[in-house]
Amino acid sequence: MSRLQGRKALVTGAASGIGAATVKRLQADGATVLACDITSEGLGGDVRHTGNLADSNVIAALEQAARSQLGGLDILVNNAGVCPVGTLDDLTDEQWQFGLDVNLLAPARLTKACLQMLRASKAGRVINTGSILSRYGDAGLGAYVASKHAILGFTRSLAMELGSDGVTVNCVQPGCIVTGMTRGMLENGAAAEYYRDKSALKRLGEPEDIADVIAFLASDDARFITGQGIIADGGVMTHS
Repeated sequence: MSRLQGRKALVTGAASGIGAATVKRLQADGATVLACDITSEGLGGDVRHTGNLADSNVIAALEQAARSQLGGLDILVNNAGVCPVGTLDDLTDEQWQFGLDVNLLAPARLTKACLQMLRASKAGRVINTGSILSRYGDAGLGAYVASKHAILGFTRSLAMELGSDGVTVNCVQPGCIVTGMTRGMLENGAAAEYYRDKSALKRLGEPEDIADVIAFLASDDARFITGQGIIADGGVMTHS
């Protein structure tokens, strides 16, 4: 396929899971990809950059890398995320701030840094990774759920701001996907069975299931879709 031929993309959280699958899918569709993660292990892409997105210097370096090494930017995939765990009794201020820094503020800061390039593109796309917990809640995940609700709200607001520039902004909301973040939980057979049974498709999600949705939103096929939260959970939440 070549529906993204000539397009330039930046993917964060790209060393594993959904991010790594997205890098491969965008490349397969013809895009040149700048891949970023906090670690270089497993990091693919045409251009690679490592750093902590909570650091403003890393944000500036990514913008410069996109400008100088890609020659611009058409597609920004804000995928990096963390999952602080704990009840309200247990969560510390540092855990709250960490979740907000990575899951909300880093996407906002990186998008702002890349705005000039995205506006200059003929097909600017911002795609944020949320969660089904951008809509629902769960005990012990207050900091994570709050940040994922926030990224969906940010998506909707930014879509209204950038629409006149021809830039679309959407949020993918994965369900239970087998990634490094969830593998520990899913090693408990009961947890895996629970999510598999809740799924209309009777299976857990794979990173490629979400990467394909991201690639669609990055393409011209999705040119009239903006400000949306796209749930991709195998039908888990259809009967919740």
